[in-house]
Amino acid sequence: MKLREKDNVLVINGRDRGKRGEIKQVFPKEGTALVEGVNIATKHVKSQGQGREGGIIKTEIPINVSNLILICSVCTKPSRIGYKKLDDGTNARLCKLCKEVIE
Repeated sequence: MKLREKDNVLVINGRDRGKRGEIKQVFPKEGTALVEGVNIATKHVKSQGQGREGGIIKTEIPINVSNLILICSVCTKPSRIGYKKLDDGTNARLCKLCKEVIE
């Protein structure tokens, strides 16, 4: 999976198209990611005694990574991701627009 936690992404498809947010958590087996402020659902929760209040709670639910595109930290534009082998033998993510290494 090319997206990682703490990446800034843009939603390119779905009801939240055009929203930007930071990835909180990635679920590689499901191919989804939890993005801050995106794909918010409302849940009706029953009270659980004194510990938890009941009511309507808004929570973020995971969104498919095919609906997300990375925003480059160097050129601040949404771009696809490539890979480049560095001199020390490790792979680094590369912005396809500005050809810079993404941290």
